[in-house]
Amino acid sequence: MKVGVLGIGITKFGEIWEEGLRELLLDAQLRALNDAKMEPKQIDALYTGNMCADSLSGQLHIGAMAAENLNLDKPSIRVEGACASGSLALRQGVHSIASGDADIVMVSGVEKMTDVSTEQVTTALMGAGDEELEGFNGLTFPGLYALLAKAYMHKYPALTRELLAEVSVKNHFHGARNPYAQFQNEINIDTVINATMVADPLTLFDCSPITDGAASIILASEATAKKLGTEVYITGSGLANDSLSLARRKSLTRLDAGHAAAQRAYKQAGITVKDINFAEVHDCFSIAEIYAVEALGFAKEGEAYKLYKDKQTYFDGKNPINTSGGLKACGHPVAATGVKQAVEATMQLRGEAGLRQVKGATTGVTYNVGGSGATACVHVFKKMK
Repeated sequence: MKVGVLGIGITKFGEIWEEGLRELLLDAQLRALNDAKMEPKQIDALYTGNMCADSLSGQLHIGAMAAENLNLDKPSIRVEGACASGSLALRQGVHSIASGDADIVMVSGVEKMTDVSTEQVTTALMGAGDEELEGFNGLTFPGLYALLAKAYMHKYPALTRELLAEVSVKNHFHGARNPYAQFQNEINIDTVINATMVADPLTLFDCSPITDGAASIILASEATAKKLGTEVYITGSGLANDSLSLARRKSLTRLDAGHAAAQRAYKQAGITVKDINFAEVHDCFSIAEIYAVEALGFAKEGEAYKLYKDKQTYFDGKNPINTSGGLKACGHPVAATGVKQAVEATMQLRGEAGLRQVKGATTGVTYNVGGSGATACVHVFKKMK
């Protein structure tokens, strides 16, 4: 499978007061079209990831909005899979092209989250968990990931509190070099550890922020992409699922859906983990990046700490992780995140990542998670001459 990337577009992530949901989406769409040097009428179908617009903005029917923005009557569908909505929209776009149903597809992700209270956002996000077993009993996502962190660090004490904090330190280092990141400041380990406790052991600086933003990517069939001189292709797409609740998981120290999705994507792309030059992963909380690194195969279970101890996950290290700043520093407009990861992967492979550029990168992966690991989606991006 080879699906070409014709264009990418992304808004600034953060508290965007001057734009609403529609404007954020349109902004990203127009940026992608401009990057691809295309007109809207060339698009055959649109897939737009969104999780929370109904509860936070009172807006459903996002598919129609995406088409209306560009004055199109083409097929346009909203895709929802919690925080993995963006990657699921991307996967739908890839399959639409692979099936022959469309030749050129626009995939977007958008979220407007900062206009309401933190309590409203927390309630909306818990829709990604198990309402009966978790939400009804008062659990929130910081609480769920704190449970995962406690379980992991109990079984694998080599992951110290300081090494867990290094995840956020590294991501802020990258975010400080990313002009569209929500937070563009470096921090240190003491900043993370001494911040306000959210859910033990996770402090404020272990947690991704509430964010507005949108991202878009334009895909095309291999034949069309080659004709237009595209160098970046998606060569693998893997998806897997697990239980909504942690209570029904086989293990709390690995995310089985992530492992399965990665292997499916690698097999389709014909690669192994040794071929990967960088990864954009789902670090909604610092512990989530630890699980992601192991799910993708960069480390064995219980040994991800080694990469952070040796500082190998920086853009110039052996295994660059989250060169965008990740969800922690770049921000997490939930459904936009999966598409943002694809935008960052494309920028890296084009050599357009500036001060966070991975030298000589030819293969990258994106890893997007819904809920506490109930959905995991992995895509492989490759630069081809």
